Amino acid sequence: MKKLLLAIAVAAAATAAHAATFTMDTRYFTPPGGMATIGDSHGDIAISPRGEIYVSVQGGPHAGIQVYGADGHYLRNVPGAPTDLHGFIIAPGPDGQANIYGVSRLAQHIVEMHLDGRTVLDVSAKTAIADAYQEHAAGKPATNLTGIAVAPNGDIYVTDGYGTNYIHRFDKTGKYIASFGGKAEPYGFDTAHKIIIDTRFKPARLLATDRRHNRIVAMDLDGKVQGVVAENLRLPSAMALYHDELAVGELDGRVTILDKDGKVLATIGQNDAADQTKSNKAPPDIWQPDKFCAVHGVAYDKQGNLLVTEFNQYGRLTRVKRE
Repeated sequence: MKKLLLAIAVAAAATAAHAATFTMDTRYFTPPGGMATIGDSHGDIAISPRGEIYVSVQGGPHAGIQVYGADGHYLRNVPGAPTDLHGFIIAPGPDGQANIYGVSRLAQHIVEMHLDGRTVLDVSAKTAIADAYQEHAAGKPATNLTGIAVAPNGDIYVTDGYGTNYIHRFDKTGKYIASFGGKAEPYGFDTAHKIIIDTRFKPARLLATDRRHNRIVAMDLDGKVQGVVAENLRLPSAMALYHDELAVGELDGRVTILDKDGKVLATIGQNDAADQTKSNKAPPDIWQPDKFCAVHGVAYDKQGNLLVTEFNQYGRLTRVKRE
C-alpha cells in the first residue's frame, strides 16, 4: 500500500511539474512602420515552418496577410494575398511544401497559395458546392464560408459558418466530394465557425466550434458525429493543437486550454466586461494587458507559445508565453 501511495504521489508531482502557465504579452508585436496597430482584423493567424507568423488583416494600408518574425517585428506582406481571408491555415500542399489555405469572406473563394503568394488553387465556392447545400438569396447561392482544414491525405474541408452551417469536402485538386453538418440533428450547428483536423487521435478526426452553442463537436473525416468534446465555453471561434493540448479562442474574451479528454487545463485573459467583448469596437485605450476582448484566431509556435489575433477594427495581436 505504501508503494502504491508513493507511486501516486510521484505521478501527481510529475503532472504538477509539467503543468504549464501562460503569460500574456500584448506589446510583443511591432506593427508595420507608421502604424500603431495592425489594421482592421477579422481573420486568422498561422505559423510557417520557419517560425514566421502570418496574420490576415482586412483593412488599413497593409491589408492582406502580414508576416512577422518570431521576435514579433513586422517583415512584409504576402504579395497578392486576398484582403478578406476570414479563416486560413498553413499546411503541407500536394508537393509537400507548406502552403496557405484560406477562405475569403467577401469573394467566397477557397484559395491555396505558396508562402510567397503564388496561387496554387482558386475555387469559387458558389459554383463548386452542390446546390442542395447552399442557402439562396434572391435566387442566387449565398454561401458564407468561415473556416478551413486540410486532412493528412490532402482533402480540404471548409465550413459555411455564417450561412448553412454545412461542412464541405474537396479533394486536393479542388474537386467537390460531399457535404455534411448543418443546423439539423445530429449536428445541430449554430455558427460552425472554424474547423481543424485533430491529429491527436488515430484515425484523425474533425473538430468544429459550434459557437452559439458554446461547444466543440467531433466528427470522423466522413462527417459522422462522434460526440461533444467540450461545453460551457464562451463563443468558441478558433482552435489550435500543441501535443495533447487544444487551445480554444473564445469571442467572449478568453482563451481556454483543454487536454485530450476535454478537461480544462487553463483559462487565459478572461474578460468579464460585457461592453468590451464579442465585438470589434473595443478601442486601444481600453485594452488591458491581461485580458482579451474578442479572440478570433489562435496558433501555437514550436515552443508551445500561443499567438492570438482578435476581431477588432483597429487590430490586436498578442503573444502568450508558455512558462
